[in-house]
Amino acid sequence: MKGLRFGICCLILATMSCNNEESKALEVEVYETSVNGNQLTKLTEFKALDSASSITINPDQKFQTITGFGGAFTESSAYLLNQLSKENRDKILQAYFSQDGANYSLCRTHMNSCDFSLGQYSYAPTEDKELKDFSVKEDLDDLIPMIKDAKAVSQDGFKLFASPWTAPPWMKDNKDWVGGKLLPEYYSTWALFFAKYADAYKEQGIDLWGFTVENEPLGNGNNWESMHYTPDEMTDFVVNHLGPKLDADGKGDLKILGYDQNREHLSEWVESQFRTEESSKYFDGTAIHWYASTFEVFQDELQNAHNKAPDKLLIQSEACIDAEVPVWKDDAWYWKKEATDWGFTWAPEEDKHLHPKYAPVNRYARDIIGCLNNWVDGWVDWNMVLDTKGGPNWFKNWCIAPVIVDPEKDEVYFTPLYYTMAHFSKYIRPGAEVVGVDHTDKELMIAAAKNPDNSIAVVIFNEGLEDKAFSLNLGDSTKKLLINAQAIQTLIIPTKTK
Repeated sequence: MKGLRFGICCLILATMSCNNEESKALEVEVYETSVNGNQLTKLTEFKALDSASSITINPDQKFQTITGFGGAFTESSAYLLNQLSKENRDKILQAYFSQDGANYSLCRTHMNSCDFSLGQYSYAPTEDKELKDFSVKEDLDDLIPMIKDAKAVSQDGFKLFASPWTAPPWMKDNKDWVGGKLLPEYYSTWALFFAKYADAYKEQGIDLWGFTVENEPLGNGNNWESMHYTPDEMTDFVVNHLGPKLDADGKGDLKILGYDQNREHLSEWVESQFRTEESSKYFDGTAIHWYASTFEVFQDELQNAHNKAPDKLLIQSEACIDAEVPVWKDDAWYWKKEATDWGFTWAPEEDKHLHPKYAPVNRYARDIIGCLNNWVDGWVDWNMVLDTKGGPNWFKNWCIAPVIVDPEKDEVYFTPLYYTMAHFSKYIRPGAEVVGVDHTDKELMIAAAKNPDNSIAVVIFNEGLEDKAFSLNLGDSTKKLLINAQAIQTLIIPTKTK
């Protein structure tokens, strides 16, 4: 009898030991996009390597709250969608906005025309300070239907902000679409323009989340639509005209984002925007672009912007692979250092080092992770859809989008950039909090966020040519995993994991 009892006790202890061991195993779902052909593919088996690094998640170390990820509705993209079959048009909208797709949550569009329009136009072409002829009729054929159809697809909804490239030429000192400044006598009229735009889109069933004050206020080399401000001129316009006008019209909840250009000049703009309590009142945050470098995140500028206004938004409002014609149905190209940006040819000699050749996937993955680790709370791509030439574009300013189409053949190509964006937008949801990560392999780039449902998303980028093994640690639980060479992974630690 004693032997039986002893045997039973040993069995119970062994079972308890096994259960205890199981409780230490971290439950993780792994999704990977890689040069070897994975496209947001769920992985369940991982080969063992002799050496492994360590990644430890620190959910109690909290940083910024995520506003969202997404892309821009442009007339070019919307026009192309209307050239496709209904099947392919719907396929693209589902891919971007459904829960099964990238589930975009933060999007941008343009007020008046931009370079990615079919031509130049304004909603108020006639000189009139009261804007009696204001109309968004130019957007009714393509742009507004695309936004409305995206809203219908999106179960979670998305925030939409609008950016002007220029005021109508008649409001400017040079009377031209390109360059020049807004005449002070039209500051109030231009503020009225924003309010009328919000009303016109609301009448179409589209509620705005906010505005940026001006796309690229430093100019774009006198190429396409633009209008110039100094930091103090923009602050004056917002504090004395735009902010009060939106308040007076019951639109004070619309967000106002200042600046909206490259990060290397960010400090002088946040200094002006948040210089006083009065100026800070109307600026909800700052918008930035990435075109100053193909790989430099400008960490000091981002950290300074956060320190200057820690309770304000910091949103990447535009990014794309520029100065390149899309490569059609060749995934490998997007992983190779073949792309060049505008600065490779045109940047001053002292800035050439910021514009080397680069792999498009690397640029997206590196920049988004770098932004998340430096207080940026939203990241918005540029055109969602372009054709095989990188347009249409009235200026012939060719670029690459995550989705490329051939409207003549009614074909669609989801580039690796689409899947790269989805690694963030699909799994890091609005309201998520960026959390701390410690890792021993500094060749890996890593960011993590805790979602509102308490699941944790960890995004890892391995741009190297070798597979990397690692242990993922959360509390007293761990999981041994591996990321392939030239790959981006999103690891999801489900809500139920304690």
